[in-house]
Amino acid sequence: MTGYLVIGAVLLLALAVVVYDRWRTACTMKRLDDMLTAAMNGSFSEGTFDESRLSALESRLWRYLTASALSARNVREQKDQISALISDISHQTKTPVANLQLYAQLLSEQPLTPQGRDCAAAISAQAEKLQMLIEALVKTSRLETGILALHPQPGEISPVVERAAAQYAPKAAEKDIALAVGQMEGSAVFDPKWTEEAVCNLLDNAVKYTPSGGTVTVEVKNYELFSAIQVADTGPGIYEEEQAKIFGRFYRAPGAWQAEGVGIGLYLTRQIAEKQEGYVKVESRPGKGSVFSLFFPRL
Repeated sequence: MTGYLVIGAVLLLALAVVVYDRWRTACTMKRLDDMLTAAMNGSFSEGTFDESRLSALESRLWRYLTASALSARNVREQKDQISALISDISHQTKTPVANLQLYAQLLSEQPLTPQGRDCAAAISAQAEKLQMLIEALVKTSRLETGILALHPQPGEISPVVERAAAQYAPKAAEKDIALAVGQMEGSAVFDPKWTEEAVCNLLDNAVKYTPSGGTVTVEVKNYELFSAIQVADTGPGIYEEEQAKIFGRFYRAPGAWQAEGVGIGLYLTRQIAEKQEGYVKVESRPGKGSVFSLFFPRL
């Protein structure tokens, strides 16, 4: 009888130990969950000051979050400073660049030697390039810092694509490039103004790199979750190892150094897409042209 009592006591003790261990584990998990929740919403602070491992974990998490917050604040301050600097540069250079363009135009209207006309044309082209660079830098910095907010809203895509295509029709005709508009029906959630900017960047590249006699096609493709604006060209194509790099800021492919531009259009296009929960991708093969697709979530 005594043996049964001992066995029973041992079993009860073992059961109590298991229950206590599970209760302690559940409390620890709840505390960790509370800590992570507080860390995510920014309200975390050390609440236990003892020699336990949980207290040590709290202390390390607190130090990590403090360092992360300081680092994030420093990054924001640096971005704000860069944005302010670019805005100042834009403001201070606006008048000089406009004067350069004006004087270059006046110079080109004067009787000049062939070499003089070439110099006047070069001055005008470089002044225009500088103006484009400054404008692109200002747009990019304001998008990155959130100064310019996008306002995606449900709407039809066709008006945006039609306006963008109309802007580049004269430039395409000047190069003897056929600018074709395909299927246009489709709807998505997007910011019309900035989406038009992105489509114009894609069309600008397509017309720029497509040789005379080629074709540029813009159309809308509808999928289950996204609608895509596609710009296809019959240009030289892009090597696979270059395709991820072309969306970087100021990146120019080795074969594109002679083309006009500053290498920021595709970077700006990607920023515009990502700010609207969309994305941009490219499909291309050397000698077979390229297809750039701008995806936006559907209704």
